[in-house]
Amino acid sequence: MEYAVVLYLDKETEGKIMSLIQKVADHKLSTKFLEYKVRPHVTLAMFHDVDENKCVELLENFVREKKTLPAYLDSVGMFNDTKAVFINPTMTRNMYQLQSDLHEALKEFDTRGFEWYLPDAWVPHCSVVMSGEDEDEVFYKSSELILREFRKMEGTYAEIGLIKVTMPVEEIATIPFDVE
Repeated sequence: MEYAVVLYLDKETEGKIMSLIQKVADHKLSTKFLEYKVRPHVTLAMFHDVDENKCVELLENFVREKKTLPAYLDSVGMFNDTKAVFINPTMTRNMYQLQSDLHEALKEFDTRGFEWYLPDAWVPHCSVVMSGEDEDEVFYKSSELILREFRKMEGTYAEIGLIKVTMPVEEIATIPFDVE
């Protein structure tokens, strides 16, 4: 089984991102993101078969020492190989440090095969279209739609979540940060 530790945004920012995802579905392009039933997020780490209780305990201890972080979402990007369209968060020193510290806190869990989520190779992103199983044209049309509709956003990273990567996604735990 695969697990992810994710950063969730504040409700207002999450709502803005969900409206973009919904527009893709309303234009009858792709509904895959909605089918996963996952909240918009930035993945911090991916793991194989974690001990869920132990992982939640470690995350609770980790979050206890952290505060909310500002979230600046300011551009659109794409992964051509997986046909994903995403919003790029601006990488800040605090965001990089949070991800690095998280990996240190959860170092007992297996990250092999997920090298692109490790601190020195991380590409933070917030997916809004996952069209890998759709016709190629869906990727291009949904990319154009997101490029036209996206506006810069500012918010906060409000929670850390542990999710099981299944269809639909199963949320194991959500732990809020202390407000600064």
